[in-house]
Formats: sequence, C-alpha cells, structure tokens
Amino acid sequence: MCVLAVLLVVLAVLAYRVMPPPTTPYILSEVRRLGEVERQWVPWAEIAPVMARSAVAAEDANFCLHWGFDMAAIRAALDDGSARGGSTISQQTVKNAYLWHGRSWARKALEALITPLVETLWPKRRILEVYLNIAEFDAGVFGVEAAAKHYFGKSAAQLSGREAARLAAILPNPKGRDAASPSARVAKRAAAIADGAATIRADGRADCFED
Repeated sequence: MCVLAVLLVVLAVLAYRVMPPPTTPYILSEVRRLGEVERQWVPWAEIAPVMARSAVAAEDANFCLHWGFDMAAIRAALDDGSARGGSTISQQTVKNAYLWHGRSWARKALEALITPLVETLWPKRRILEVYLNIAEFDAGVFGVEAAAKHYFGKSAAQLSGREAARLAAILPNPKGRDAASPSARVAKRAAAIADGAATIRADGRADCFED
C-alpha cells in the first residue's frame, strides 16, 4: 500500500512537470464557496520576466540557491518567532498544487516529503511557472494572468515592473490587499520588491529561471 502511494505521488509530480494543473484542492474549495473563480493558465513565455523576478524577490530571494528548503530563512523565522516559517516558493507550489491549506502536522509532513521530489523532477523555471499560475491574488482570482486582468486590465505579458511588484507585494495572503490601489504598507513593500527584483537579476540569483 505504501509503495502504491509513493508511486501515485511520483506520477502526480511527473504529470505536472509537463501539463498544467487542471485545478487544485484550494481552488476547488473556493469554487464551492464562491460559485466560480477567475483563472487562466498562461505559459512561461506569456509572463513578463519582471513578474517572475518580483515574485522571487518577494517570496524567496534564494530560490535559485536552495533545494526546496531555505534553511537560513527557516532559522531566521524561528529566531524571530515568525508564523510563516521561511516557506519557499517550492514549498508553496507543492502546498497549492497538491495539498490543502491549513497548519496541520499531516499537511506539513506531506509538504516536506513532496517538495524535494518536485525540486528533483522539475526545473526551477517550471516550479515558478506553476506557482505563478495557481497562486491566489484576490478572493476567487488565481494565477498571474487573471490577476493582471483583474487589477490592471492587461495580460501577464504586458505587466510593468511597478505592476509586477505590486502583485508580488500582496502574496502569499492577498485577501484584504489591493494591488491596483495599494495601502501605504503594500506600496512600501512593492517598492522594496522592485529593488529586490533588480538586485537578484544583477547578482545572478535569477539565473536559474531566466534565459
């Protein structure tokens, strides 16, 4: 039984390496709650490069340097008493694509098991592509294409650096935040993210997903 379960997980990870996730457990729960959601998958080539850099700068600046877990960030989070716990983009992608939301030990254990598998079987660019396509940007708004249209009336490919930074600034918990009309706190965070996006491009920390 355990062998079968492991095989199913491996097959699920391999499947999403090449095909867009048709939905996720959390999206399904939001469909049940809201009736419908906004979501449209776009391939990597149709996402503005600055959006990818902004997301990494905001959520996981060492994305290209770790194997799924940023131990330095985890230690820093523990020292600071942070509830988030230094979660990487890889971990968030696994949680969003395969698991349910919540803080249960069972979910965290599964996340810890699946994340290294995803890191092994997917290129970094694919991890980021899936992340940007299934992340929540507002209630019922999933993926960067839907978010770009929802907030700015344009496609993900057309996002400016400022708009990309604002979208990244509302991650990973966007409810109560507005990328189009940001609060002073979100605007300040977006400015820092824009600087961070430029920094990781200059110092090579975006090389694993950029051409």
